[in-house]
Amino acid sequence: MRKWLALGLVVLGCGFVLLTLIPSGPSLPRAAADFVLPDMQGQVVRLSQLKGKVVFLNVWTTWCPPCRKEMPTMQALYRQLQDQDFMMLAVSQDVDGRKTVVSYLEEGGYTFPVLLDVRGEVGRKYGVTGYPETFLIDRQGMIVHHHIGYNNWASPESLAAVRGLIERGVWTPPAGGDVPGEQMPLRP
Repeated sequence: MRKWLALGLVVLGCGFVLLTLIPSGPSLPRAAADFVLPDMQGQVVRLSQLKGKVVFLNVWTTWCPPCRKEMPTMQALYRQLQDQDFMMLAVSQDVDGRKTVVSYLEEGGYTFPVLLDVRGEVGRKYGVTGYPETFLIDRQGMIVHHHIGYNNWASPESLAAVRGLIERGVWTPPAGGDVPGEQMPLRP
């Protein structure tokens, strides 16, 4: 009898530990937290002013290898969708800000909008755990998808999923599931 009681307590204890240690973010959809940040030209961008568009919000840094790998796929997605009700916002959390980001963007030939967040405001508000992380926000300002780590946004499946959100207002994860990709910790 003691043996079963001890086993039961161990199982309950393990369950409690697992529940407290495994991060569980808020369920989706949820309201996207508003923020105000400057773009590369110094113009202020307020997320709440983009309601009515689908927003692709990517949080990244120049020193992050998975971010560097992901950026060309984001550029391809942007090229495909920039003429639709779609806004890509790549939020750089580089502490050096514009000084570091300008040369990186020029070197890569990236033309999508980049915002500078030297204090990490967006990362804190959105509960970012590492870089890159991407949030897809629907026309009503609700986060409908959160991808952790690298993703090939240029894949036909990813493009179709984002197009579905733009055209039908429905997020359907890419075929094959949404597997987290490689991610870097918040600090180098």
